[in-house]
Amino acid sequence: MIRTSGLTKRVSTSEGELTILEDVDLHIENGERVAIVGASGSGKSTLLGLMAGLDTATSGEIWLHGRQLSAMDEEQRALLRAQAVGFVFQTFQLLPSLTALENVMLPIELKGDAGAGAGEKARGLLDRVGLADRWHHYPNQLSGGEQQRVAIARAFATNAPILFADEPTGNLDTATGGKVIDILFELNREFDTTLVLVTHDERLAHQCDRMIKLAAGRIAGEESSVEAVHA
Repeated sequence: MIRTSGLTKRVSTSEGELTILEDVDLHIENGERVAIVGASGSGKSTLLGLMAGLDTATSGEIWLHGRQLSAMDEEQRALLRAQAVGFVFQTFQLLPSLTALENVMLPIELKGDAGAGAGEKARGLLDRVGLADRWHHYPNQLSGGEQQRVAIARAFATNAPILFADEPTGNLDTATGGKVIDILFELNREFDTTLVLVTHDERLAHQCDRMIKLAAGRIAGEESSVEAVHA
């Protein structure tokens, strides 16, 4: 489902060239749940952005849903993301001028599936995340946990086969974060989505099938999760 080969990312700074990722080789299978962990500055979010086609690599190759990203222009990558990728961000990234329902409907409409069924599907997903009575509220009328649940509903709205989540509990307290993660994994199992998760939360990482540890822009190790195996 996702593969990288020799993936390297460098940026120019006032102090010279900075290497963020170097020679990263990954292979993530269809339906696998993978956590990317590591200290701040290890390159986790950069790796996720590259795999999602949100950024371009300095060198190396990425294959996303069977497509080689370096062979595509930005318009083609954007179309691929709309068709095959869902996102959950630490900062929720909800549009403040849209209600919860409209935020969930938006990716359905962008994919070209607008119609009477879009609202019904969005309401169904909001019901699944426990917000059936909050669909008409705007983001500033919702708590952080409620906003993240809207974001999760939005991520699953188009039945995308791949879901990227960047620190989805980073702005939530422990109890609220736990509830949000339960919802995320429940929908992930139901939709059989390939999940790539960036997190500092070891408890969360152990719920995935595999953990990939980054250190100074390189893969420092991988391990299968005992908790996920026995779940």
